[in-house]
Amino acid sequence: MKPEYSNFLKQLGQVIESDRIITDALRRLALGTDASFYRLIPQAVVMVNTEAEVVQLLLLAGQHKVHVTFRAAGTSLSGQAVTDGILVRLAPTWNGIEVLENGGKLRLQPGVIGAHANRQLAPFQRKIGPDPASINACKIGGIVANNASGMCCGTAQNSYQTIDSMRLVLADGTILDTADPASRQAFVKRQPEMIATLASLRDEVAANQELTARIRKKFSIKNTTGYSLNALVDFQDPIDILMHLMVGSEGTLGFVSEVVYRTVEEHAFKASALLMFADIERTSRAVTALASAPVAAVELMDRASLRCVEDKPGMPDYLAALANDVACLLVEVRGTSQQELDQRLAAVTAVLAEFDTLHGNAFTIDADICQRYWNIRKGLFPAVGAVREKGTTVIIEDVAFPVESLAPAVLELQQLFSKYHYDEAIIFGHALAGNLHFVFTQNFTDAAEIQRYADFMDEVCVLVVGRYDGSLKAEHGTGRNMAPFVELEWGAQAYELMWRIKAAFDPAGILNPEVILTRNLRTHIEHLKPIPEAHDLIDRCIECGFCEPVCPSKNLTLTPRQRIVVMRELSRLERQHANLHRSDEYEQLLSDYQYQGIDTCAADGLCSLACPVDINTGDLSRFLRSERNARYGGRADWVAGHFELVANGTRAGLKMLDLTRAVIGDSALAGISKVANKLTFDALPQWHDAMPQASGSARPLAPTPEVAGAGVDLVYFPSCASRNMGSAKQDDDQRSLQQVTLDLAKKAGLTVIQLADQQAFCCGMPLESKGMFEQADAMREQLNQALLVASDMGRIPVVIDTSPCVFRMSQQLDKRIQLLDPVHFANRYLVPKLAITPVDDAVAVHVTCSTTKQGLGTELIKLAKQCSTRVVVPEDISCCGFAGDKGFVLPELNASALAPLRGQIKDCKEGISTSRTCEIGLARHGEIPYHSLFYLLDRVSTSQPVVAHSIRRDTLSQD
Repeated sequence: MKPEYSNFLKQLGQVIESDRIITDALRRLALGTDASFYRLIPQAVVMVNTEAEVVQLLLLAGQHKVHVTFRAAGTSLSGQAVTDGILVRLAPTWNGIEVLENGGKLRLQPGVIGAHANRQLAPFQRKIGPDPASINACKIGGIVANNASGMCCGTAQNSYQTIDSMRLVLADGTILDTADPASRQAFVKRQPEMIATLASLRDEVAANQELTARIRKKFSIKNTTGYSLNALVDFQDPIDILMHLMVGSEGTLGFVSEVVYRTVEEHAFKASALLMFADIERTSRAVTALASAPVAAVELMDRASLRCVEDKPGMPDYLAALANDVACLLVEVRGTSQQELDQRLAAVTAVLAEFDTLHGNAFTIDADICQRYWNIRKGLFPAVGAVREKGTTVIIEDVAFPVESLAPAVLELQQLFSKYHYDEAIIFGHALAGNLHFVFTQNFTDAAEIQRYADFMDEVCVLVVGRYDGSLKAEHGTGRNMAPFVELEWGAQAYELMWRIKAAFDPAGILNPEVILTRNLRTHIEHLKPIPEAHDLIDRCIECGFCEPVCPSKNLTLTPRQRIVVMRELSRLERQHANLHRSDEYEQLLSDYQYQGIDTCAADGLCSLACPVDINTGDLSRFLRSERNARYGGRADWVAGHFELVANGTRAGLKMLDLTRAVIGDSALAGISKVANKLTFDALPQWHDAMPQASGSARPLAPTPEVAGAGVDLVYFPSCASRNMGSAKQDDDQRSLQQVTLDLAKKAGLTVIQLADQQAFCCGMPLESKGMFEQADAMREQLNQALLVASDMGRIPVVIDTSPCVFRMSQQLDKRIQLLDPVHFANRYLVPKLAITPVDDAVAVHVTCSTTKQGLGTELIKLAKQCSTRVVVPEDISCCGFAGDKGFVLPELNASALAPLRGQIKDCKEGISTSRTCEIGLARHGEIPYHSLFYLLDRVSTSQPVVAHSIRRDTLSQD
């Protein structure tokens, strides 16, 4: 490490705790990666909690002349969020949201995810203006810093146009709150040179009519190339100019610590149409016509784009038969009422009447069909990424043309693809804004390939700027990718203005150097990210970061993207040292990855739902565990063959803990277990008051030939957890979940049977999670056979009382077996036969990972609302991180994942879920009792008469 950085970090350690100053190789690599195709490894990563820490960090950076780059979510595509200096990341504390003026404005801190901001505005039928495709992952800091736009916001609703006020920190530590008159006055006094410089630049541009006209023209279409020079012509007050220059400045001018947006209307009524045209020329003429129609979005897709998705599930059958010249438009019309929507649809249909379209031009309001259409558009970028050759990078470029030039521009782009042999390239984009994205794959492993890319980009620049005077970067930011071409687009005079702006804001040049402005004309082809093959399970990853918000370990160790980054680096190092002694670097990285990447992965699979190419990083973690645990195969065989002994031993162990607690008390037991946990290196769990007691017995209702033929409604197979883990001691209801389920079934008049020897059976999930696949499958097969017999070869449905078990079983058991998740069981078999009187107490609902993966989250919440008039669904918690037994042996994962929980449920009396182990962690960190939804449903319901229902109640016996 360079001396200036060592000295900087030493002094910074007096301001920020050491655990937030990250210098180890693994995390510098993992945390330093963003979604672009560039890689720089920071000297250190610093997690900042407060604005005051940012101020101190910048003061020290200026003193030691070290480079600082700010990072929000790292979804940026142009290389603006990577550095070999100090990378400053936002800690979870930067998530403040405040709705103002009945939804008319929204105050946000930079760590808020864009979709979460819109979630707060949904009750007011409002949203923020920017709508980037990454809105479920990207954060407000990045949205502002890149002036992100999207499919519907165009140039009228981006951050530049909708920003109301901003709180910011300059490179010298100066704070400005543009909404506060006192702060503005103080800033003018403290920064007279900057105020004078901005006023001078404003006047200079105003006096130059040619330059003013050029700036206005450049921003009449989407443009994020260079700085927001339109601020110099749109505003008079230097502070207003300053605020708008910060928008799109990519962290090169200062740090944005808070913004207030003027929100825009979110229409409740929508209709979409997928319109096919014979060629791109007719498609472009339709775009020009639609520009004056009341449309919300017009997305263009060329034939190559459609070919990428034509074989995907749910796509229209006719896509595969389209001719090669066909192009299409996806058009959306919106209204605040059905009447307004109908009026707008009539106007749009009239405009389209003069165009011949293939397969009609009808609009639909069917939400499922509309979603299918938009899935085509949203699936294009990942579709190319998923099929690329291993070792190649997927690149998405982002340009804009005057709308009237779309047709020839697309044709010339396609000619360039052919010339440079980018045969897989596709073109799509926001047609109304003249904004086109083109996606292709690139190998950066040798000089010839890099030169091919460089030559291609040179010609793209000539095409976009030289022929059509368009934007080289329409909405993805300049970054490193287009920094060498900013002068080409803007000309020498405007380019020099940008350098003067940079000097005024950051005279020492410490903020994100080589981004937006550079004197190095090779910046765009340096520091290219290697994408080596690592494993079939993850090689399709495009490192976009969409997976990160749902990962329970995101604030503890690594996210799925970061795990993949490290795995790729391990693979690269292993190949580099093939047949030689492994390097110390490799060995250290491998050692550190055990905890950071494997042990603390919850393997919940939610990452696959957010991933555009369907990667489940949990599968990788299980595979790596299988390699590590192979030596324990004999033990796993014994467990699989003697599960009844294991289960009974678990219950006996819990009973022993219950007895010990009764004798020595809670505090002593907690202390002893903490010591035991440390001495056994986390092998023994730490005890706490949310820990379960031994489950009370409930005699199995054994199936018999007489019962099976006499109107049996259900087979009930309790999970291992519910058979062995009972309620916590402080819970009001001390019945086991098994008993509650049977009581509910009886109340609903259902005839239920169980496996006589059910304690001997398990779906195998505990072994699968540890990578013991063969033994897990053996256990699953034993259960499969038992349930087939009990269910009369699948005729009788089988109810399972915990969602995680249902999810595994539904994927791997005989398809004849009709499995019922707790939510399905309640909604189909219980609620229709019960009289429910909802309670007025607030109830918290936790939707488990497996419930989400089964698509039952909404049903669970609706069910809770039938049982309580006040239901709370905590935000920003997707997986609780308990992950089977990890909540016992790695409690820090559970604690980190549930850190936002307590503050959101403080008014709740109880919480419900559908997984016994999850409920243990939720109760501990939520500090309220959590239990199965069945407890609540049983408490608020009574039997009601069942018409024409014949059952044998005498077969339903229980303790």
